[in-house]
This record gives sequence, structure tokens and C-alpha cells, in this order.
Amino acid sequence: MSYNAKVYKVMIASPSDVSEERRIIRDVIHHWNSINSEDKKIVLMPVGWETHSAPSMEGQAQDVINKQVLADCDLLVAAFWTRLGSPTGSSPSGTVEEIKRHLNLKKPTMIYFSSARVTPDQVDYQQYSALQEFKEWCESNGLIDKYDTAEEFRKKFDRQLAQTVIRDFAGAPEHLGNNSAGGTIVVSPPALPLLSDAAKWLLIEAAKDVDGIVIRSKTMGGLIIKTNGRNIVSPQDPRSEARWDDALDELCKENLLRDKNMHGRVYQVTNYGYEMADKLAREETA
Repeated sequence: MSYNAKVYKVMIASPSDVSEERRIIRDVIHHWNSINSEDKKIVLMPVGWETHSAPSMEGQAQDVINKQVLADCDLLVAAFWTRLGSPTGSSPSGTVEEIKRHLNLKKPTMIYFSSARVTPDQVDYQQYSALQEFKEWCESNGLIDKYDTAEEFRKKFDRQLAQTVIRDFAGAPEHLGNNSAGGTIVVSPPALPLLSDAAKWLLIEAAKDVDGIVIRSKTMGGLIIKTNGRNIVSPQDPRSEARWDDALDELCKENLLRDKNMHGRVYQVTNYGYEMADKLAREETA
């Protein structure tokens, strides 16, 4: 079944030290779509410079990002921790420039600051000082939110995204949303991503694991990929290693698993991953 829906682009803006928050923002948006899109006739599309910009020599890097990515966005979500980001020449950082351009167009903007503890060797004090100055500017010009952990951020953003969509997009005039597309478009309900059979099987097994964990390690005996209490790679079998290693990469690229410790060893099923695993399991039993 298909249905008419408005598409709203959500710009994800942040410095390099909040990569986990960037993944959470995408995860929460996918989760919102899977539950609400058909009923609300709204689809939220997460976008960022790393996924939606293309090489161009038509100006400085930030100018290209502003033109290719930011200009068409309807909502901006930003997260900060210890860094403000690299200066652009006209702004203290690319993220700040994106935020202020978006605000100047009177578009909804959600800004979050992490209060998670840091050790002294994690902090660039020039960056941290610039961040505090920008934080003060935000507090004097609007309402921000803070969080201590990634899980707290997920819960807050999940709730506040729903509030923002209802307030700013639900019932919006036809000319809003879809940007240059105009009007409404016909979309299908959130569907399963295109996955290999191995990736589908691995996702279902990972969702059965008591902690939703997949462990990847290299030993003298070869590659080990373990979930739900067992190693799924056949010993001393290069073909099996390649098959399951590629399956793990597929799930990460589709935001169904996330690298839990940023070392490529421990992966965890995302909210979106659990939902897709449930759909796959239902298909298998249908």
C-alpha cells in the first residue's frame, strides 16, 4: 500500500566528538517514521554533509554544504559535547554557521549540549572555551536542552522530536515540506532495507541476544562473529568469514547495528534494528 505524504528534511549538525549522538538522531528519526509516517502522512528524512553532499569546486567547503544540504532542510538538530568545530572564515565553526543560517530563515532548530564527564586529556581548551561562549549565546536567545548520557539523549530527543513535528509540521500548508519537490508525494510505508540473506539472518539472531550484542574479533584461528551465544563463522573457512563480515557491514550501514565502542569489536542492535528484525521474523512465519 502507498499513501500521500509530505517529506521534511532534518539536518544533523554537530562537531566530530558526538558521533554517537549523530547515530542516535538517525535512529530516532527512523523509529518515528516506522510508527507515525502512514498515520501522520509525514516522512522525516535525516540528512548530513557526510551523506548528502558531493564534491564541488564552486566555493569553500562550508559554502558547498550550505548550498547542497542545508538550504533545503526544514528542521535542524545539533548536539555538542567538548568541541565547537573548525572555523569557516565567517563563523566560529561550520556547525554554528549552519545553525545561524537556519535560524535566520525562522526554521525550527533543536540544540542539545552534553554534560558527560571528560578527562583533561580529552579537552582542547580553546575549543571548549569557544563552545561555552556559544552555549551562553544559545541560552540567551532560545531554549536548549542538556543530557548526561547517550541513553538520556535518546529518550529526550525521541519525545521532543514528536512534539516538534506536531507543533511545526502536522497540518502545515501544502507548500511546506518536500522543498523543491512541491506539494505531496506518494511514498510507501517504511519498508525493510535491501539486505542479503546473511544480513537478515544475523539481524534476527542479534535481536534474540539478551543484550542485542554482536561481537567481532580476530584470533589465530580466524574471524569470530558471535551473537546469541554462538560463533556464526565456520572455522578456517575464508568464504564464511567474508560472508558474515560483509553481513555485519551491511547492518551497520543501514543503521540496524551500531558500533558500541568505536573500535569495530562490539556492536549493538538499534531501535530501528529491533523493529526491522521483528518485521523479518514475521515475514518468515507468514
